[in-house]
Amino acid sequence: MVCTVYVHRMASLDQNKEPKDKELTSKQQIDLKNKRLVKKLLWMVLGSLLFAFALVPLYDVLCTLTGLNGKTSNTAAVLSKAKVDNTRWVNVQFITSVMPGLGWNFYPKQSVVRVHPGQIETVIFVAKNTTNEVVVGRAVPSITPGIAAANLKKIECFCFVNQSLKAGEEKEMPLRFFVSPELPKDVSDMTLSYSFFPAVKEGD
Repeated sequence: MVCTVYVHRMASLDQNKEPKDKELTSKQQIDLKNKRLVKKLLWMVLGSLLFAFALVPLYDVLCTLTGLNGKTSNTAAVLSKAKVDNTRWVNVQFITSVMPGLGWNFYPKQSVVRVHPGQIETVIFVAKNTTNEVVVGRAVPSITPGIAAANLKKIECFCFVNQSLKAGEEKEMPLRFFVSPELPKDVSDMTLSYSFFPAVKEGD
């Protein structure tokens, strides 16, 4: 009878231990799953960062090619061989601004020009350094509506390179361009804006 009771007690102890063992196993499984989840999240974060860095140059290329966000090409266009479309007129308006810290006056001699698609036009911009030191600036163009950006072709532009002005110097800067005949026919007005930013002085 004693043996029977002892065996019964031992079985009871084993049953009491079994859930604890299962509980430990369950915790280990949860820890393992959590570790795997953390690793996946870290890889996702790393992948997102790499994608974000790659997105910037890709976005610039896309904007330049398509005119998305009003971004225009920063290189000279090949002189158009397309015939001038005399059946259409496009109004091109010019807006200028100077960023704080540059110390320039900057404006176009013509605020608006009316051109036929394919017609080459030249507009003169004037910049004057109002400070008593050499100042270097860089013009950043933008066009609205965005769909027109890819269709305004700059043959010659002061925005292609940095512009340096001596103290008190005034300079005329030409923009030579044409509007592509491929511009959608429902677009008859566009605005080209230039913002001049301070740039690093040449030789620094």
